[in-house]
Order: sequence, then C-alpha cells, then structure tokens
Amino acid sequence: MIKEYDNIKVIGFDADDTLWVNETYFREAEEAFGKLLSDYETPNKIDQELFKMEIRNLPIYGYGVKAFVLSMVQSALELSNYNVSHKTIEEILNIGKRMLEKPVELLDGVEEVLKVLSKKYRLILATKGDLLDQERKLEKSGLTSYFHHIEVLSDKQEINYSKLLNHLEVKPSEFLMIGNSLKSDVLPLVNIGAHAVHVPFHTTWAHEEVTEKDTNGKTYKTISSLRDVIKLFE
Repeated sequence: MIKEYDNIKVIGFDADDTLWVNETYFREAEEAFGKLLSDYETPNKIDQELFKMEIRNLPIYGYGVKAFVLSMVQSALELSNYNVSHKTIEEILNIGKRMLEKPVELLDGVEEVLKVLSKKYRLILATKGDLLDQERKLEKSGLTSYFHHIEVLSDKQEINYSKLLNHLEVKPSEFLMIGNSLKSDVLPLVNIGAHAVHVPFHTTWAHEEVTEKDTNGKTYKTISSLRDVIKLFE
C-alpha cells in the first residue's frame, strides 16, 4: 500500500464518467442539436453558443440533463432570432428525454473495485447534477449497496467537500476521492488536505478542463483504469 494512504478511512467516488458513461451522451446530444439548428448557423458556431449559454445558466440551473435542455432551448431561440419552430423545440425536449432514458453503462472494473474496497473502507458516492437523474442512474447501476453514504452536491468546490467531510466526521487526511475530473474531483480535495486519484475519461466537458498552471505543484495520483485503484492499496 502507498504509505500516504495508511490513514485512509473513507473513499469517495465520483459517478458520471468514473463509474458509468455520461459525457458521451452529451456529445451525441450536441451533435443532434447542431443538426436541428443547421439552417441558422454552422456546427462550430452552434457548439460555441450552446457552451456559452450553459456557463451563463450554471448559477441558475446548475448541472445535469435538465439544465442542459433548458440551455439548448434558449440557444435555439437566440440562434434563430426567435424564428425556430415549435416542432424543433419539441425535438430538443425529446433529445433530453432520450438522454434521461439511456441505460446505465458501467465502466470497466467498477463493481470489482467497489467490492474489494468496501470490505475495508467506508465508501461514499459524491456527485453533482440533477438529484432525480442521479438517483435513477444509481438505482439502475445496481451499486447502491456498496455505499455507506450518497451525496448529490450542487457543486464540487472546496467548501462543498469541507461540509461533506464535516458531516461524515472524517478528517481530510483520512479521505480519498476518486474521479475523472481534475477540476471537480481532484484539485479541490488536494487544496483542503485530502487525497485524490485521477482516472481520466476519454471525453471531458470544456468547463471541466484545467491548465498546467492549475495542477502545478499539486500532489495526486493518476491511473489509466479504475481497476488500478486496487493496486494502490495492495
């Protein structure tokens, strides 16, 4: 076992793109949205404007599919100069419904890792997004029994994690977070004195990207597969 993990008592897992596929479905939805609005703008311009709208709406709607759909509708109205048809708006809503109805596709090794670690550590799920959608995905995943605590956060900043650890009555030095996002699952934990493991996913939302300057001097582990987590504790 890695020496700095000797004091670990609680291990937290991100959900989307750490335990199951998520961002891939957003990329597919963006492509479908681009085709719907192709009479008004180029695909690149549509992507840019949709992203700007999502960021603008984050403080109001938060994260998740429903927030994404609202941003698509608003973008469609603005990009079309409010000429978009009712039928197109309906199809945008259908894109969102199809996203919410997607099956939960577990990533490689997820259940094996949870099964091994749950024998020795208290596991928690710490994710952000829409509460109803995340509860639905967790239920469909069949993983609920592995987690001692489940937390759907409005955001994943240092203050959110500090409140969570206080609620769990665990010191930062006793906590390890595992996730695919450096911005949300790694750097905030390192900054409050906890441990973190980065498991990259092949697709990352632009809002979650960080620069080399952001990670410079930060101590965390990066592994290529969730299965490698087990090796860290052997």
